[in-house]
Amino acid sequence: MRKAIHFPPKDPYAAPVISIAPRHGLEHIIVKGAREHNLKNIDLTLPRNQLIVITGLSGSGKSSLAFDTIYAEGQRRYVESLSSYARQFLGQMEKPDVDYIEGMSPAISIDQKSTSRNPRSTVGTVTEIYDYLRLLYARIGQPHCPSCGRPITPQTAEQIVDQMLERPEGTRVQILAPMVRGRKGEYQKLFEQAQKDGYARVRVDGAIRELRDKIAIDKKRKHTVEIVIDRIVLKPDIRKRLTDSVETALKLTQGLVGALVQAPGGREEEITFSEKFACVECGLSFDELAPRMFSFNSPYGACPDCTGLGARIEFDPRLVIPDRNKSFREGAVVPWSKNLSPGMNPFYVQQVETIIREAGYKLDTPVKKLPQELLDIILYGEDEKRDFRFRTKSGNYWEYESQYKGIIPNLQRRFEETSSEWVKEELEKLQTSVTCPTCKGARLRPESLAVTIGGLSIAQLTALPVDRALQFVEQFEPTEREEQIARQILKELRARLGFLVNVGLEYLTLDRSATTLSGGEAQRIRLATQIGSSLVGVLYVLDEPSIGLHQRDNERLIRTLHRLRDLGNTVLVVEQDE
Repeated sequence: MRKAIHFPPKDPYAAPVISIAPRHGLEHIIVKGAREHNLKNIDLTLPRNQLIVITGLSGSGKSSLAFDTIYAEGQRRYVESLSSYARQFLGQMEKPDVDYIEGMSPAISIDQKSTSRNPRSTVGTVTEIYDYLRLLYARIGQPHCPSCGRPITPQTAEQIVDQMLERPEGTRVQILAPMVRGRKGEYQKLFEQAQKDGYARVRVDGAIRELRDKIAIDKKRKHTVEIVIDRIVLKPDIRKRLTDSVETALKLTQGLVGALVQAPGGREEEITFSEKFACVECGLSFDELAPRMFSFNSPYGACPDCTGLGARIEFDPRLVIPDRNKSFREGAVVPWSKNLSPGMNPFYVQQVETIIREAGYKLDTPVKKLPQELLDIILYGEDEKRDFRFRTKSGNYWEYESQYKGIIPNLQRRFEETSSEWVKEELEKLQTSVTCPTCKGARLRPESLAVTIGGLSIAQLTALPVDRALQFVEQFEPTEREEQIARQILKELRARLGFLVNVGLEYLTLDRSATTLSGGEAQRIRLATQIGSSLVGVLYVLDEPSIGLHQRDNERLIRTLHRLRDLGNTVLVVEQDE
């Protein structure tokens, strides 16, 4: 049964019509003397735990009543209920122009504003679905070697020792026991216990420290702490000592051992071996699976080249050389054009001239007439060294051998090293966003992308539309062991993906950037998230959630609002009356 309450207006544009879809309930929200904006002393009684729709013409006061009066007062009262310490971070909220409101609940607004401007936010992260996927892959994912694709298998201490002994004789090796990895704290007890156990050194955030010295680290920052078990020089009779040290490290860390390896005359290399995950064929070891390995917001999971963004900001050759009808002498290279004068140091120009001349062309040749292979060398440089001749202003010259670095690498170096904001701003005009060539836009490390469930990596699963991702989760058949581990995770995934389908967002992919969502899509995502949170006793205020929806999707949206109401919430919806 549906009924409506009408408030006679003083003029045609100040008359909201309130339609109520009631459920049985005894409590009410009572509003007296609402005068916010164009409201004229409105008095009304709204039943709690029901779906209430406020309709009216544009400018009739719908939003003034729902958002600027009822929601604003609910938010203000909730903030005032917090401690004075918490309120200092939230600021003072102004009381709406109303005599009083009774029966208020904590209020949540779901409007049509964009979800996030953070380039790291995706549909999966804002709905928290990605958090459950990270947990799922960490618990029952099957790791593979990113190099050869073979499944990762456990390795023994003896196999770890064999890999170390494959290095040249005379190689220096420090055996480390990783005790803390990327966690906050001071770890004084750890240092004290290590010293009592007879160890002399620890490695803190990459630096070797003596335990006999007072070690103080910032408890508010994340740290990596490793105990130095032994320092060894590889030689034929060292196997027993090396094995003992490796076994000690494995015992302390429950399966991990680190090694700082430095071959004679070589650079120091850091290696991590795992008793649990290793590729026998390639000799590579991997960390034990953890949720942070699948987070592109964590250094343990993010692609090292794009830091988890899936894209890199690079200099665009089309912006560096926009007019290919020009020659290099005529100023084809934009950042050089203002400086191609007698007063400029012509070092790079003469290098380019040498490369062009040796290819059979001139510096006056239009860029469009140069072969693409030659242009690639000019833009990106080359590995081989070649002979150059540098002419000074006085006419003298000197010859030298050098590797040509390329125009774009030179611009990148200038961009990174300059302290001038003006130079940075000018160079940024020549840059554009391109898909990361390392992760192909997947945002994660190769090791993380090599973990699969049902034949799909986490990146492949999040690239599916929501309805297909839901189908994958529903059809996934875990083993008996996997079922025991992941039952609750799979249940949450099915529910949250289903909520997105129910609000008409089945076409979205979980890896879609939140910055590209429309206001309506962002609103419905927040609506689905609120249903997934299962809050009770809340006042939800929604702003025109049906905008842009097909009639079929409207019906699903109404069912979703009913579900939110049936949880025990009051749902207040503002809709335009056309």
